Parts: sequence; structure tokens; C-alpha cells
Amino acid sequence: MSTSENKVVELANYHPTDFVLERVDLTFELDPTNSKVDARLIFHRREGADATAPLVLDGDELTLSGLLLDQNELPAEQYDATPQSLTIRDLPGASPFEITVTTFINPEANSQLMGLYRTNGVYCTQCEAEGFRRITYFPDRPDVLAPYTITIIADKAANPLLLSNGNYLGGGNYDEGRHFAAWFDPHPKPSYLFALVAGDLGVVEDTFTTMSGREVALKIYVERGKEPRATYAMDALKRSMKWDEDRFGREYDLDIFMVVAVSDFNMGAMENKGLNVFNDKYVLADPETATDQDYANIEAIIAHEYFHNWTGNRITCRDWFQLSLKEGLTVFRDHEFSADMRSRPVKRIAEVRHLKSEQFPEDAGPLAHPVRPTKYREINNFYTTTVYEKGSEVIRMIATLLGPEGFKKGMDLYFDRHDGDAATVEDFVKCFEDATGRDLNQFSLWYHQAGTPLVTASGAYDAAASTFTLSLEQRVPATPGQPTKEPMHIPLSFALILDNGSVATPTAVSGGEVTGDVLHLTEQKQTFTFSGVSSRPVLSLNRSFSAPINLHLDQSADDLGHIARHDSDLFARWQALTDLALPNLMQASRDAREGKEVEASPALISALLETAGNHALEPAFRAQVLALPGESDIARELGSNNDPDAIHAGRTAVLKAIAGAGRDLFQHLLSETRTDGEFSPDAESAGRRALRNSALSYLTYAEQSPSIAAKAFDDANNMTDMLQAMTLLAHRFPDAEETSAALQAFLKRFDNNPLVIDKWFAVQATIPGAATLGRVRALMENPHFVRGNPNRVRSLVGSFTFSNPTGFNRADGEGYRFLAEQILEIDPKNPQLAARILTSMRSWRSLEPQRADQARSALLSIDRSSSLSNDVRDIVERMLKG
Repeated sequence: MSTSENKVVELANYHPTDFVLERVDLTFELDPTNSKVDARLIFHRREGADATAPLVLDGDELTLSGLLLDQNELPAEQYDATPQSLTIRDLPGASPFEITVTTFINPEANSQLMGLYRTNGVYCTQCEAEGFRRITYFPDRPDVLAPYTITIIADKAANPLLLSNGNYLGGGNYDEGRHFAAWFDPHPKPSYLFALVAGDLGVVEDTFTTMSGREVALKIYVERGKEPRATYAMDALKRSMKWDEDRFGREYDLDIFMVVAVSDFNMGAMENKGLNVFNDKYVLADPETATDQDYANIEAIIAHEYFHNWTGNRITCRDWFQLSLKEGLTVFRDHEFSADMRSRPVKRIAEVRHLKSEQFPEDAGPLAHPVRPTKYREINNFYTTTVYEKGSEVIRMIATLLGPEGFKKGMDLYFDRHDGDAATVEDFVKCFEDATGRDLNQFSLWYHQAGTPLVTASGAYDAAASTFTLSLEQRVPATPGQPTKEPMHIPLSFALILDNGSVATPTAVSGGEVTGDVLHLTEQKQTFTFSGVSSRPVLSLNRSFSAPINLHLDQSADDLGHIARHDSDLFARWQALTDLALPNLMQASRDAREGKEVEASPALISALLETAGNHALEPAFRAQVLALPGESDIARELGSNNDPDAIHAGRTAVLKAIAGAGRDLFQHLLSETRTDGEFSPDAESAGRRALRNSALSYLTYAEQSPSIAAKAFDDANNMTDMLQAMTLLAHRFPDAEETSAALQAFLKRFDNNPLVIDKWFAVQATIPGAATLGRVRALMENPHFVRGNPNRVRSLVGSFTFSNPTGFNRADGEGYRFLAEQILEIDPKNPQLAARILTSMRSWRSLEPQRADQARSALLSIDRSSSLSNDVRDIVERMLKG
């Protein structure tokens, strides 16, 4: 199922391999530029397979150095070897046979950071999705599972540490100056979960006692001197292990669990069995260098990768079309973990913000695809928010449909039935059906249909009959390759809130299935009638975002205010305030575009300030309320013909109006949330800082002076407060002396900390306005800008293209041409990074015509290149075609 030759791979063409892999023995003799790999593979022909079928192994830029069959050299006429594949003919029948393949690879030159590469003196691997084929010829697909024995031989002085998957078998001196280590992973796994790390690293160690009483050694490896910054990650790991036992009954299964942090990494982290490899930004933290968001990300990603031990490793994917089977499910699990560790409603708000800002535009654009796609040309391009975040929402809906007990029964059956398997989405859903007796056939359309459903709702109250009638209609928009859609099963959590703030309890409901506080929309049009409703209720619909939909429900400002004051679901209260803000922000954008005076709704200002000043609500929630919908949210709601400059101007005018009206409140919040004591990353303390910084943000609008932000920068005793103050200075007062002084002081203080310097680049890349492109170009000449480091490229180029709507979307098209230049430069070295940054253009068709034409021209300039990688070619062609 290789995509190395840029062929379209289709789910319908799946078939098992002709040969079953029984065992893998790998020996690595590491050298920076000439590492030797001996792969000893034991196969037998699958029962029922074609007796004449050859063995075909995948490769990627490989050169065959040696090939043995049962320890005898193969004659040249029995095999064909190319850089992309190795085909061996005339193999034994049903009896096992042994193939030994020798390759030599150059880790130092591997700028793609896929397969085996070397970064900062450390050997490291990244094999998902198809990186293992860059190490040796192999049946590199997720349904080929086998136990692995690994022997690593390397220079002892340069590489005192030799790690791989599984349990340590032993090691010792090998020859003069070299030593070896051997590892065995007894759990059959696919090649994408293989890992190797070798180098000289420091370590943080601890232990965890499982629920059955086994002691597991825990080790987190980091660059020497950075060990103290890994203590929070270790704490998060131990809490993750305990939570997975308590919530899902899942116990860890090896003697050791290791995490290695590296600075050059294409992804956030990788769940290799027993040896997780992390981007160091998701491991290293202390109050001086990490923000509250960094701490939350470390907690979540450490948990995510650990949870993969069962949802991804013990049970893996049959093929890459099933990617969400492991990723969507594991995102759901890490979301639930974070909700239990922190604030459930605040976490839910953050999840939905991310879903709407990232996944909804993907669903509405040329890159739209189902959670379980049916074809792909480059699998790396399907590590998307649809597979991850929308996939998680599908799992959440299953939990909503079945309830806690039914969901647990289904998950327990899934673990029991498919442990050790390479499973499919259908296998997963069948477990819930078998465990509960519920038919999930229609619900499964969430896996197969792309696009975000639009649900239109209207309600009517009949006082004489004491009934409330709710009319619903759903429509799933056309997406590339799917012009027509079937009605979905949409679970909608609801409440009918009466005048006194209590929730109505109808005596009867007709028109469809209702279970508890969830109604089930299963038809294109459906009407529910609630009897025994004593007075006109206010409808709160899709509470806690029970379904990932766009909801059109016309409600008055008074009704939205009523929900914001009385709903017991804090997410619904936040959503009501968001629904109150969006029409105002959209109109403000239109008015700004037409040169009209922008006004802020008095009802919006009143509701926001009332909520912000409500001490009965947790500070983190109040901070979320004050963070109005962003410019990308407004653009998404406007839909088309978007002018980013007008959107920015309109939103800024509304923020200034709120700031002016709430100046006294914001001053009070700033003083009462002061955190002068010792820093703590706990949720309550982080919430207080979030509210304080929200107040500071509004005060910079109210006072129109850099002085208050400059003072906050000077007074800050932690990275959260310092970075927020510097961001406010740079974004509100880019030309002020105070801003220049803060940027210089920040750079001087953190000159030797790459992760903090990434923040310095990102702050400047996201300064609003057309002039920022010049700043970005200048920063690319800064000595701190390392083009080969993905974090650094993302912090500058990625931040500019993804997170600076006015700077990137310049009317003259220079931002798009800059992106095209960067893509063509990055692509030959790191195609994955180039393709992901290119997706910042996914919504180009929603721009006003002049900008859209400029964007299209830039995409065409990329498309005209004759030497594009499969990754970038796939993205650019889909964006131009969609």
C-alpha cells in the first residue's frame, strides 16, 4: 500500500499480504553517514495465497547491499531491487523461510526526519506513517504485526545510550570503542511503531506501580542540563497511567516506559511501543520558560501518547484508512483526561474553539474528506483535524448515544475482542452494537460522509395547550467527491429553560426518540412536541456541543442572555454569549468595509461585563467568555467575499467599545487576580492568570498606551504573564519604544533557549498589518532562524501564514507569493513540513475576488514546479481543483 510512486490508494482495493511475517530481528551498526542495517525476517506464505506470488517489500531511497534466503546468497535473477521496492520470486510454499536484507543509510543527511536520522548528535527514528521503509526493505503497512528483537551497536563515547522498543535484554562492549544493547518487544507490532534512539542524554527517572502490583520503570531522556524541566512531564505520565487504569481499566504491559525529547521533529510526538519520541516543546517546562498553555499541552500530549499503548499499539489499524480508529479515539481519551485534571467546561470550550477554527474550515474547503477516507494519494496529508478532532467528536457522540454504562461495555468488548489485532472502524462500531444491542448503521455515516452538517431549528410555544414544538432540518453540504449526502443521526443535548431559570420537565414528547436530555435527529426534517410545559421556555440546544454541527437558531438577545445567566451547562452559557457576539462582529466587519461607523451592541457589552464580574464563576471560564470570537471565526461565519482588513478593523472597534465600557471592571480584575507568590501550573492558578491577562488586554484598548503592558512585562515573574505582555506590546503598539525594548530584553534573556526563542519569532510573525511581511523576511536572516528545524520554521513562517490574517492576506498578494517561495524551498528537504504549511491556503476561495485571484496565482506557481514531492503535489492539486 505504498504511496511512494504517487499512486492513488483506494480502500476498496485492500487485501491481506500474501506472506505472514512471523518475526523481525534487526541489527544496527550506527555511523553518522553510513549506518549498516541487517534485517532478518521470517515469513511463511499465507494460507490460500497464490503459490506463485512473489514477496514484495517496500523501500524509499534505499540501495540494496546484501540479500540472503535462509542464509544463502540469492542469485540476481531471483529478485529485482529498486530504491522503492524489493521483489523476490520463487519462494518456498507453506514452510517458514528467512530473508536477510542489508542496507546502508545516511542518518546525518536525512533532512526529511523520516526513518532513521541524526539531530544534535542523537540518532532518532520516526516511522509513522511510512518511514520504516527508509531504513530497510520491509512490508511497511500497519496490518503486518510481529515481535521485534533489536541489537544496536555504536560508538560508546558518542552514544552511551542505546534504546529501542520493549524490554532490555542486556548489553556490553562489542569491540574497540564500541558497545551494544539488545531489546525485545514481545507484543506483535507494525513497523510504524518501531523506534530507536542513541546518543548522550540526561534522564529523569521514577517508577509506577500498576493496579496488579507490577513496578514499571519510567524514564524521560532529555538533553543534558535540561533534566529539571522534565519533572512536570513525569508527573503527567504517572497521572496518565493511573487515570487509564481507573477510567478504562487499562494497565501498562512492559517493564519499562521511556520518553525521549528531541529538538528536530516533524510531529508533536510519536507513540512507539514503550519508547515514545517527543518534540521537546511537549516535554520541557519550568515557570520561567513555559506558559500555562505549554503546561496544559505537555499534560495532554504525554497522556495522548501513553494512551496509545492500548488504542493504537495493542490494537492497531488494519490500514491507514482506519487512522481515526487510533487517533480520534485517543484524542477523545486525552480530552477526557484533561477535563478530569482541569475544568471540564473550560476544556470543552477550548476543544470546540479549536474544532471550529481548524476542522470546520477544512470540512468546508477543497481539502474536505471523511473521518474514514476511501482513497488517498499521500497518507501523510491525512493526519488532519478531521481524522483527529472530528474523529474524537464521533467517539463522544457514541458515548452520548449509549450513556456511560453502554459506552463502557462497548469499550471493554473492543479491548477484549481485538487485543493484538489490526482492526477497522467497522470492527470498532460492531463492538458497541454487540455490547448494547443498538443499531449504529445510520450513525456510522459520521465516519463516511465529509462536511459539517447544518441544522436549522425553530421553536413555537402554545400557551393554551402548554406545548412547545421544535422543528429541525438537517443538511450535509456537498464536498469533493461527495455531491449528495444522506441524513445523519445527530444527538442534540437540550434544555427548556423557564423564566425562573429552572428546566422544564415535559410530561410527554412526540415526534422522535428522546433519551434523557438528548433528542435524536435522524431524518432530514423532524418535529418534536413537548407537552406539559407550563410557560414559554427558552431553548438551549446542542449543549456541551453534543454534535459537531453548524446550528442556525434565531434567538433574541434577551433569550441568549437568559441562557447565559441560567443554563446549568457552562458550555451552553459560553455559546450563548458567542452567539450574541458573532452577529455584532459580522456587522462590524461589513460596516468597516463600507467605511461606516462601527457600533458595539449594548446587550453584548452588558452580558460580557456581567459574566466577567461574576465571582461565582471560575476565572478560567470568565477568561474564555472575554475572548471574543477571533477573526477566523468571523470569516467562517461570513462565508465568502471576505476582506481580512475589514474583519480586523471591525473586531478591533468592538473590542475598544467593550474596553471603554468596562474599564473600571478590568482595572479591578487586574488587581484582584495578581499572582505575586510562587508559580504553580495548576488549573486554578492558570485560570487566575488567564483572567488577569484578559483584563490587561482590554485595558490596552481602553488606555491606548503601551505603558500598562510595558509595566506588566517588567513585573512578570513567569513566562505566561511575560509573553502576554510582550504580545500586547507588539500587536497593539508595534512601533513604540517600549515594544522594541521588550523584544530586545526578551531575546537577550532567553538567547540560549530555542523553545522560548520560537515564541519570540511567533509574536512578531503575528503582528497585524501588511508591514509584517517585511519583518518576517528580515527575521529569516536572523542568526537564530534555523531553517532545518521544523519548530523554528513553524514559529515564523507557519505563524505568519496560519495566524496573521491581515499580514498574510495582503491585498497585493505578496503574502501568498512569499508562501509559494517558502514551500518550494522547504519541500525538497522536508516534504511533510512543506505540505502542512501549505494548508494555510485551504480557505483561499472564501476571500474577496482580488485576494482570491492572487492566492490562486501563487498556488499555480507552486503547481508548475516539476519537482514537487508527493506531499505537496497532493495538497496543491486538491486546493486548485476543489
